[in-house]
Amino acid sequence: MAGERLEPEWVRSWCEQADAALAALMRSFLPTHGFPPGDNAVALATADGHRAASALAELTPIPADLATLHRVIAEVSLPDVDSGYFVHSPATVAAHFREYGLAPVDGERIAPVFASDGGGRLFAIGGSGRIWKSAAASWSADFTVAAASLREFLEQLGGRIADQL
Repeated sequence: MAGERLEPEWVRSWCEQADAALAALMRSFLPTHGFPPGDNAVALATADGHRAASALAELTPIPADLATLHRVIAEVSLPDVDSGYFVHSPATVAAHFREYGLAPVDGERIAPVFASDGGGRLFAIGGSGRIWKSAAASWSADFTVAAASLREFLEQLGGRIADQL
């Protein structure tokens, strides 16, 4: 997967698969866990999201795969998958960049934070395309490789949804 660019068609297919798996998970959630689920959703990009993604690209260089992701997906909110996973909207990525800058990932010229988990750990995408995860809920924490590409990251996330069925 490394070196292979993320294609919008693949992201759309991932969205459909994730939506189907989430629907099944939400149907079984209350009987399985004994309490109702939160709002778990994959929100598709809108015209406002496209404008926010363009504004983000003007603010700081972003890897091509992140631009592709934001052409298709506005954001992902999965509070009930494992400890929670969140792919941030372009507006949130821009706000975080303005406040904190890029993630301090050794060997990466650019590394915007684009996602987080329910424990506050951060995910950044480097110019290499690799996905980096912070060791702690901090922008200054050490970052280690979490996935070779954004596609692999999304595949892992889809697997975590499926594992809960």
